[in-house]
Amino acid sequence: MSSQDIPEENLPEEQAAAHGAAGHGGTTALAKRVDDDPFHDPGLPAHKPRIQDIDERAAQRSERTVALLFTLSMLATVAFIACFVIFPVDKLVYIWPFGRVSALNFSLGWTLGAALFFIGAGAVHWARTLMSDVEVADDRHPIEASPEVKAKVLADLAAGNEESGFGRRKLIRNTMFGALALVPLTGVVLLRDLGPLPERKLRETLWAKGKQLINMNTHEPLRPEDITVGSLVFAMPEGLKEDDHNFQIEIGKAALMLVRIQPEDIKDKRELEWSHDGIVAFSKVCTHVGCPISLYEQQTHHVLCPCHQSTFDLSDGARVIFGPAGHALPQLQIGVNAQGNLEALGDFEEPVGASFWERG
Repeated sequence: MSSQDIPEENLPEEQAAAHGAAGHGGTTALAKRVDDDPFHDPGLPAHKPRIQDIDERAAQRSERTVALLFTLSMLATVAFIACFVIFPVDKLVYIWPFGRVSALNFSLGWTLGAALFFIGAGAVHWARTLMSDVEVADDRHPIEASPEVKAKVLADLAAGNEESGFGRRKLIRNTMFGALALVPLTGVVLLRDLGPLPERKLRETLWAKGKQLINMNTHEPLRPEDITVGSLVFAMPEGLKEDDHNFQIEIGKAALMLVRIQPEDIKDKRELEWSHDGIVAFSKVCTHVGCPISLYEQQTHHVLCPCHQSTFDLSDGARVIFGPAGHALPQLQIGVNAQGNLEALGDFEEPVGASFWERG
């Protein structure tokens, strides 16, 4: 590329002067310098206007195209929600070349993909056809901007906003807002797929007044004499069988541990009232993330969760004395029935296990 191919206004001052002095004849010293320097600044090419810049009808066609793409995104989002409601989880359909696939997953994937694609396509088409495409060169400046630079930036932002037509082209603006507002609904709808609402299931267990405490090892009713000082015994509610289809769910809430403590060593007044002859019953489910508690230290009356080392004092209302657990272990009030077996006098008064949003 020779200096004759470079507009004079884009050349440095000394090169422009030499260019004017050399005229149009032959190869000049300046041209040789430019040819020998592969890193010279050629300047910006002349701006070529687009059809939308000179024809308002073309601009309006582009505006309608962008609005159509945003509208298609909104329709795809509505279709996503409709497919989530219409198709059952177990429905299979044949789709070539994939074979038999889940109708729900297939439809959700395509509709969500379409919703996101049309938003992106609309934004790209808007930028390429209606927003300003004039290239602007700006010299580097110090990191700390001067007041003049700050004022220039604000002016550039205002100019960019004006050139984008965001305020004037209300059709594009409104359809874009609609598409962006509807797309997040896909994520909200997917939350429903986490499972049925728990209702009261997190607050209630199988324990109830009159239910006997069954030894989880012998499957026999527990009697007070079965529990000695220093021992740790695990119990489950009467009527729960290991071959029940919901055994794991129910035992995960109702699992109980019992220890015998000398009544004079029990510090918490309510714990003493809810015990029987020093036998106290607490939930076996750790209040951190729900691990089963299984380690008991007789001298201190502490129990330790093996997962994350949360430690509870069973002589003081099973309060947390160490670790990440958020609250004490719930206590079950117990007594003895006419047959001399230990029984529950009700359910836990608070939810067992880890905390959840609705927990009081």
